Amino acid sequence: MSNMEEGISALKGMVGEANVASDPDRLRAYSIDGLSPQAAVFPGSIEEVSKVVAFANERKLSLAPRGSGTKMSWGALPRKVDLVLGMERVNRVTDSDIDNLTLSVECGMPLAEMQKRLAKEGRGYFIPLDPPFGSKATLGGVIATNATGPRRFVYGSARDQLLGLKAVLPNGDIVVAGGKCVKNVSGYDMTKLLIGSGGALGILCEITTRLLPLTEAEATLILPFKELEGAAKFVREIVHSKIFPAAIEVFNGTAMAGVHSEAAAKAPYSVVFACESVVEAVERQIAELGAMGRKAGAVDVTTLKAEGHKAFWAALSDFPLALRQRDPNAVGVKANVVLSKFVEIMAAAEREAKGRGFDIALVAQAGNGIVQGYLPVGSDAAAKAGGIADFFGRIVAEAVKCDGNCIVEAAPRAVKEKVNVWGQPRSDSVVMKRLKEKIDPADIMNTGRIVA
Repeated sequence: MSNMEEGISALKGMVGEANVASDPDRLRAYSIDGLSPQAAVFPGSIEEVSKVVAFANERKLSLAPRGSGTKMSWGALPRKVDLVLGMERVNRVTDSDIDNLTLSVECGMPLAEMQKRLAKEGRGYFIPLDPPFGSKATLGGVIATNATGPRRFVYGSARDQLLGLKAVLPNGDIVVAGGKCVKNVSGYDMTKLLIGSGGALGILCEITTRLLPLTEAEATLILPFKELEGAAKFVREIVHSKIFPAAIEVFNGTAMAGVHSEAAAKAPYSVVFACESVVEAVERQIAELGAMGRKAGAVDVTTLKAEGHKAFWAALSDFPLALRQRDPNAVGVKANVVLSKFVEIMAAAEREAKGRGFDIALVAQAGNGIVQGYLPVGSDAAAKAGGIADFFGRIVAEAVKCDGNCIVEAAPRAVKEKVNVWGQPRSDSVVMKRLKEKIDPADIMNTGRIVA
């Protein structure tokens, strides 16, 4: 029996034979940037996760955590992938304290499924997160990548919502940080440290999060503009007004066509608001935003309510998923800049993409300073990799000028080989490396993907 055969036999003893995949054909579905693991393991509890991680650490096996797989393109090219650790079976609700608006749930739980359950509790509740891939993403994947959506404008990010978490460190130890009652302690704030760490410092297993009651009323306003600058000027007016919508988004025509084709046909750019509050407040926001938009040059005002409202934001959340299904090589980039500079990034991205013969879909979270860009690539990714790398370099430079940065969130291997997916190196990279060396000295967690 070879060492790997012996290892797979040991893993089957830890989690059950049916929960270990080692067939090469099946493992191709769990490959990362073209590298297939030697096995995929699916533990059913945090204790089993701990055993698998300790086993990997002992044998110096590279370990890649996986939820639903929506963010497996995230990060740099891995140096090696020995085991994929699937978290889909670690999905129990461990504490539901609705009266105190807190919930503890294991990280393999899909966010959409948890939201549906909470909506049926009492008057209805929700976790205030609305990331990309919302219909598929697991809570662990959302937290590990610190994925945020349009409503970050009003609710903040995972860093604002999480009260605590339970994780398995690279040596197999189970660590608990924070909780429903949090006291200040010395040392690392492990909750904040692991949010956005991409599985490089440990395996997120359980979170404790705040809940909010569902709002009484909600609506969407779509205001098309002929010029990007006109849309940006209107956004600046709203940001500095007393109106406080739940989300402020700016779309170019290509992105809007993938979310709401009727609005896309009216003008090349659209400003979109989500309004959520009591009925009277939502109706007032609809009237005021519509009137201000027409005065600012909007060619039309479309109001969506009930199912139309929900369908719009669901389509936006799943836009990258729909694009990837049509074009597996599609490139996704994300720029973060100061609030007033999102228009510069959108204009530069359109100009640079067009100059290289690419179409680009752009969505700006105008209240957050985040711009998402999606480039369809097609089948000939290797031939286009140089042009895409050059495009990315220009957008990174533009983002840095706007006091921000730009990263690649998804790209084929041919593109990743030509770029630093994390954009402009920053001074905190030294701190990140030291933390990685301290917490994961054997470098088994997502080897090479998050911290070089």
